[in-house]
Amino acid sequence: MIRVLAVTDKLELRRDITLEELKQIQAKWYWVDFNEPSPEEALLLEQYFHFHPLAVEDCLHHLLQRPKVDHYENTHFFVLHSLHPHTFAAGEVDLFWGDNFIVTFHLNPSQEIDDAWNRIAENQQLFEAGHVYAAHLVIDKLVDQYFPAAYQLEDQLSDIESKEGKDSIQSVMDDIFEIRSKLLKLRKTILPMRELMYRIINSERIEGVKTNMLYFTDIYDHLLKLSEMIESNREMTADMRDSYMSLNSNRMNTIMKTLTVITTIFMPLTFIVGIYGMNFDNMPELHWKWGYFIVLAVLVGGGIGMYAWFKRKGWFD
Repeated sequence: MIRVLAVTDKLELRRDITLEELKQIQAKWYWVDFNEPSPEEALLLEQYFHFHPLAVEDCLHHLLQRPKVDHYENTHFFVLHSLHPHTFAAGEVDLFWGDNFIVTFHLNPSQEIDDAWNRIAENQQLFEAGHVYAAHLVIDKLVDQYFPAAYQLEDQLSDIESKEGKDSIQSVMDDIFEIRSKLLKLRKTILPMRELMYRIINSERIEGVKTNMLYFTDIYDHLLKLSEMIESNREMTADMRDSYMSLNSNRMNTIMKTLTVITTIFMPLTFIVGIYGMNFDNMPELHWKWGYFIVLAVLVGGGIGMYAWFKRKGWFD
């Protein structure tokens, strides 16, 4: 689906018009959105707008590309990333930025694009601000969607800390590794977007950025904050992982020490019982009247004595 929003020289908003109608009006600026376009509609990027073939190829490429900006004659091409709120998977949104227009292209539905579109269409001050502000609004909406994901992971980490060992170590470790995996997905989106915004606000080739520097700097500040949150949470998950692994190792050492003590106590007892369990005829102690009770006393006394000695050494602490 292709939708068109145009602002005339008289600052009148025209929306839901066709591309042919767009040619016939005196547009101060316009925004064309390719929302889940068909293959025939996608061809209009080159046939109608005459965008560079390399940029068109990037749009139609089904593999997710890294956020970037390419400068062509009279047009700047941006690859931006959206973020799925549940799976944390990145999606691609392409943006063409010209002298008096922007064109957005996305193969999947984008709530962020819809929100920006509706804000521009419903607020006269915003559509009078021009295509530069519209481009800023698209990027801003995409970046704003990163915050709920980052806050969600922070809340999950807080929940793990508040449980204070109530769950099993294996369950906690599984949760921590799942959070680290999601943080890595966020990091792969946020850091390239931060680098892209840095290039935008320091570019001399993109007209309109300098006059709207506060808006683009605000987005860059948001990305810096998100980057710090991601790095802080990654360090926290690493510390929690190391702590739980140390705790698990300590528990294993305690268990092994206890089993070793028990085995050590029973080793001499088993040795004595093994000797008197042999079926030789000429064993002198076999015919003692009190031999059975003496052996029992030795076994009990030896076991108690070794237990007391280990206890005194602190092996059971």
